[in-house]
Amino acid sequence: MSTTTVATLTIQDAELLIAEARRAAEAAGVTVSVTVLDAGGHLLAFRRDDRAVLISGETSTRKAYTALQLNTATAELVDAVQPGGLFHTLPTALDRPLLFIAGGVPVQRDGRLVGAIGVGGGAPDQDHGFATTAVKALA
Repeated sequence: MSTTTVATLTIQDAELLIAEARRAAEAAGVTVSVTVLDAGGHLLAFRRDDRAVLISGETSTRKAYTALQLNTATAELVDAVQPGGLFHTLPTALDRPLLFIAGGVPVQRDGRLVGAIGVGGGAPDQDHGFATTAVKALA
């Protein structure tokens, strides 16, 4: 009998993702919240600095959820939700609202989607950079 190994995202991976995103943000002088979801969309880890804007926690979670659901960095999706875009009506079709602002990045291992990271608190392009830096550190 053969078995199939499924790539997973561990708590240690999530802690590394958060640490790397926060390190990158701190180097830029930005305070952020970071959310890591597993492949099922469950909260694996979350960190909000006391100095971060309160809503940044919800923002980081929704960015991670969006990146996970569509298996694409949210920065790549901004134009698709504009009127006439490919996903213009998508946000109303799902139970949980998606957030099409840069800062959500899917996490893959061995070519499989294993989770997502969302960063909120900086400018969208900064958040995307922090999340991307974190994912690269995991590889």
